[in-house]
Amino acid sequence: MARIAINFRGVLVICLCWAAVMAEAQNEKYKDPKQPVDDRVEDLMSRMTLAEKIGQMTQIERAVASGQVINQYFIGSVLSGAGSVPATNATAENWVDMVNGFQKVALSTRLGIPIIYGIDAVHGHSNVYKATIFPHNVGLGGTRQVDPGLVKRIGAATALEVRATGLHYTFGPCIAVCRDPRWGRCYESYSEDHTIVQAMTEIISGLQGEIPANSEKGVPFLGGE
Repeated sequence: MARIAINFRGVLVICLCWAAVMAEAQNEKYKDPKQPVDDRVEDLMSRMTLAEKIGQMTQIERAVASGQVINQYFIGSVLSGAGSVPATNATAENWVDMVNGFQKVALSTRLGIPIIYGIDAVHGHSNVYKATIFPHNVGLGGTRQVDPGLVKRIGAATALEVRATGLHYTFGPCIAVCRDPRWGRCYESYSEDHTIVQAMTEIISGLQGEIPANSEKGVPFLGGE
């Protein structure tokens, strides 16, 4: 009968290493959604190097983003500016595949911090082929037919199409009160009348969902969570 030699010392070392890994995993509060937000943030910050902190505060344009860049510099966010698309006439599936590719790399880094992908969906998901395009803010405010309910539905429709392409947030709405037409983004302001702008802020609850009355202040809210 053949004999099997067992290196008990080697097995013991492997077991100890595995136990250490499991203990470390259990102590990673930042990965535990049941832990208080403040505790998770404090735990994560304590583990981050200076390079990782700088990377997480950095947002780069899609045109210069790559798996290598995200991995090397611990990039925290990627955006698509005006006209920045993964391909000509890209479908929603093309967008999802692109974002998931970036996300896979981000999750494979040392701390596994996911990226946040942003886009200029200020008046509809305008960078996406065949998405619904709504009048720009200056057009909505310029009608003088102030309808907060309609603006809220516009926000909800935009949010639905943004999420359908795998993206996490939109650089909007703009609720600035433009009083000087020399400002190059006056078209993103609903009006120079602050009362109109205030009424149009209903688009926010359309984009992110209704915030419960008992929601804790200072804690991010999105779609019921």
